[in-house]
Amino acid sequence: MLESTAIVVLIASALVVASIFTSFISFRFGAPLLLVFLILGLLAGEDGIGGIAFHDRPAAFYIGSVALAIILFDSGFETRFATLRVAAVPAMVLATAGVIITAILVGVAARLLFTLAWREAFLLGAIVAPTDAAAVFFLLRVGGITLRDRVRSTLEIESGTNDPVAIFLTISLVGTIAASAMPANLTLDLAGSVVLQVVVGGVVGIAGGVAIVAVVNRAELEAALYPIMVIALALAVWAIAGIGKGSGFLAPLRIAAALVRQHTDAAHAPALLRARGERPCSRHAAEKRDEFPPPHGFLPEPRTTH
Repeated sequence: MLESTAIVVLIASALVVASIFTSFISFRFGAPLLLVFLILGLLAGEDGIGGIAFHDRPAAFYIGSVALAIILFDSGFETRFATLRVAAVPAMVLATAGVIITAILVGVAARLLFTLAWREAFLLGAIVAPTDAAAVFFLLRVGGITLRDRVRSTLEIESGTNDPVAIFLTISLVGTIAASAMPANLTLDLAGSVVLQVVVGGVVGIAGGVAIVAVVNRAELEAALYPIMVIALALAVWAIAGIGKGSGFLAPLRIAAALVRQHTDAAHAPALLRARGERPCSRHAAEKRDEFPPPHGFLPEPRTTH
């Protein structure tokens, strides 16, 4: 048992190290880093030279969901709450009407190119219409793409909020294709589920953000423990939204992160910023300097000449 565990850890650590070093290839030659990671995974898989067989889909879904929750929260942490309010409306339009229009356009193209039936063609469109949140966040943060705050926040919020509409379209189309075996009120049930996800997600996000701020501001811990506690509480917000039938990837994590960034007590802010590789005198902290004054001794004292 111990030997098999050691082998799994060795293989996993080797893949992580290999993924890190392949990032040099991406940055040097301009190849998309996500594509490099996918190629590495294919090479390591059972059809590649690595021959690693992995068929545990629930485990893959669980690990990916937790990783995406952390990515969403971390990205939301650098979003000002004022920017989040401004970008919310266009992001929701893109996440609803934008997904539907994209699904229609892809469906028409699939019909013409692959001679599929209309329902199958639109089903393909519904599947590929939503943007992938992890890819969007990764490209905007690591890909060196510079955008205005409102455009950046709009794209990030849209990528995290388009899942309910995509799920609604996909299951509705699957239901129409297999109409004989599906209930007649399936579309109404799915529409109600989308509304429930949006409402519950927003409420949990606001309540979770306020709760995290209250806990952080009242806790007296070592500085290194604050980032760990905030990540754990963020995952709790994501889980509560899911238990309540809401979308954990909708607004909860970004709203909670923005609230934490804006309202965290000044004494705890430097620890959270340093955990993200950010200095308290960075651009975002400079905008909030009155709210996040560095504690005495955190920044070097100015030199004096005699």
